[in-house]
Amino acid sequence: MNLDPRLEVFTKHRTVRKYKAQPLEDGHLEQILYCAQHAPTDATAQMYSFIRLSGDTKIKIAELTKNAHIASAPEAFLICADVHRLQLLLEHKGYEFGSWSAVAIHFGIGDAVLAGQTMLHAAECLGYQGCWIGGVLSALEDIVDLCQLPHGVLPFAGLTIGIPDEAPNQRPRIQPELVLHENTYRIASASELETALNRMASITARGDWAQSLARYFAKGGTMETREISLKAVLEQQGFTHVENSTNALFARAEAAGYPEILIRRKAEGFQAWVDRPDRAHGGEGAAPQAALEQAVLEAERDSSS
Repeated sequence: MNLDPRLEVFTKHRTVRKYKAQPLEDGHLEQILYCAQHAPTDATAQMYSFIRLSGDTKIKIAELTKNAHIASAPEAFLICADVHRLQLLLEHKGYEFGSWSAVAIHFGIGDAVLAGQTMLHAAECLGYQGCWIGGVLSALEDIVDLCQLPHGVLPFAGLTIGIPDEAPNQRPRIQPELVLHENTYRIASASELETALNRMASITARGDWAQSLARYFAKGGTMETREISLKAVLEQQGFTHVENSTNALFARAEAAGYPEILIRRKAEGFQAWVDRPDRAHGGEGAAPQAALEQAVLEAERDSSS
């Protein structure tokens, strides 16, 4: 594609893991951070933090994540969702912090990614290159302890920046028509999926992108292992929502005088009942929790009438 010259910086984007052993120019890091802090953010809240890594901590995280270039990069960061600081700001002025852990994941990670990517883009504008590091997910518990991350702070990814000492080819992308949908989501055809696999085949050693994806995302892939530790750290850091919310619904049903709870599948969704000897209330939803929420609301209305 012939891009407008003003967009040329995007043609130079590469994921780089080898860097020259020289620091960023004086003043460049401050400018990069200035740009990062001016990324979009939800409700002005800026629910993210950067942990700049150095010394033994930098080396240890490189070992924990099995990403050696963290140690060799001139600059390396943890990109974190952060609602801890937001809580401190509210409580400092006497406000009680709300209960919205699912929203915290949604907007905290959104803010963190927007700021982190703006940081990388600013670095690329100055001639540097970098690498997003998902391997942080493989060592979340250790990283939380090592960096003393408080309740409400969740490491999302690592990010390295420096002067490149390699010149990798730009990686292909799947065809635009699989990414851009208009008004409604369009399901890709078998032939379009095959085209996408062929377009991406060159980035793999065996020319099989599906096989590469399967190592991560298929049954028995590494993401299933990461799922276990992620859930544990989400709970530890205060980002749990489904499990705690379900427990809260059970407690609300009991408080309304409905100790018996039944949830079952119905067609493509779920049906829930809260019950007591003389009456019951039901609810339906696409997910068990949604069905139970509806049933509990009906029970609460009945109890308060």
